[in-house]
Amino acid sequence: MQKLNFPVYSFRFKNSENKVAIFDEIRKKFIILTPEEWVRQHVVKFLIEEKKYPKSYINVEKLIKVNGLNKRYDVVIFQPNGLLSLLVECKAPEIKITQTTFDQIARYNMTLKADYLMVTNGLNHYFCKMDFENKKYTFLEELPEFEK
Repeated sequence: MQKLNFPVYSFRFKNSENKVAIFDEIRKKFIILTPEEWVRQHVVKFLIEEKKYPKSYINVEKLIKVNGLNKRYDVVIFQPNGLLSLLVECKAPEIKITQTTFDQIARYNMTLKADYLMVTNGLNHYFCKMDFENKKYTFLEELPEFEK
C-alpha cells in the first residue's frame, strides 16, 4: 500500500482467502485491505495516537439513514454526553477531494450533527468546524485534541 500523509503506524495484517486483511482495533476484526480501508485505519490511529481520542468514543463504518436512504459513515467520534463530536469521510488516495465530497459529508452531517468534519484521501486532509446557526462551516488548520 502506498505511503500516506500520516505518521508511520504499526498495523496487524493477515492473509485471508488470498487477500490481505488489516486488523481494525475499533471493530475488533480483520477487514480486507482496500485503498480506502488503508486510509480509514490511518485515520483511526491518527485520532487515537495524535489527537488522544479514547477508542471507546470512536465508531467505524456504521449504517445511517440520510433522506430515507441507507448510507455508511467512515468514522465518527462521540462526546462523553453521547453527542457527535467528529464525522470523518475517507476516500482512497487516488480519489480527488472535490466539492462533491464535501456535499456528501454535509448531507450526512444534516442527520448526524457533528461539531467537526474531516475529509481525507490519506494524502490531503481537510478539517472544518460546523456553524449550525449560520448553516456554514469554517476550515481549520488542525483538529482539536480530545478534551475531557
